[in-house]
Amino acid sequence: MKFFIDTANLDEIRQARELGVLDGVTTNPSLMAREGIAGKNAIMGHYARIAEMVPGDVSAEVIATDLEGMLREAHELAEIAPNIVVKIPMIAEGLRAIKQLTAEGIKTNCTLVFSPGQALLAAKAGATYVSPFIGRLDDIATDGMQLIADIRLIYDNYGYPTQILAASIRHTMHIIESARIGADVVTTPLKPLLNLLHHPLTDRGLEKFLADYKRLNG
Repeated sequence: MKFFIDTANLDEIRQARELGVLDGVTTNPSLMAREGIAGKNAIMGHYARIAEMVPGDVSAEVIATDLEGMLREAHELAEIAPNIVVKIPMIAEGLRAIKQLTAEGIKTNCTLVFSPGQALLAAKAGATYVSPFIGRLDDIATDGMQLIADIRLIYDNYGYPTQILAASIRHTMHIIESARIGADVVTTPLKPLLNLLHHPLTDRGLEKFLADYKRLNG
């Protein structure tokens, strides 16, 4: 399973990269706004900096919701760097955009997916990635992990190459369950990723090892 970090913060990307397990980055307008990045030139420049920092795919989202606008923005984003993936919303015009961009050889990430039917349509249109938002489903008392399982089954039934990118991660168990089910990618904020490192028995074991060494070796 590939690990992406879901952020527009360069320091967080750097921390994740230094762990040696980072495969890519996803961003969206909300994450850009959180970093105070506004204006087309600033946003495009920020995407370029992120793309330079990671070897893998970097998802950059369109703002337009009409076909012409999405295609125009997609072409601009794809020119930033070879590892840019264009995020397209799961709407009718978005499917049309994904179909055309795929034919042009531009990678796409179909975002804001909340049902197996939406994921099936994205795969049929040729999306490189599909992003089911599991945390937001959990927020409304719906089983987000069941959605990942349903999509995995459907894609395996028909051999769709579209990669399942588990998004809207809230905690470490979302990551573990996504791996158990067979998501191709998980995109997570930095904190849940770092929390995978920790276990109290690891801390106690290391403390004991060091104490025993010090007792015998001074």
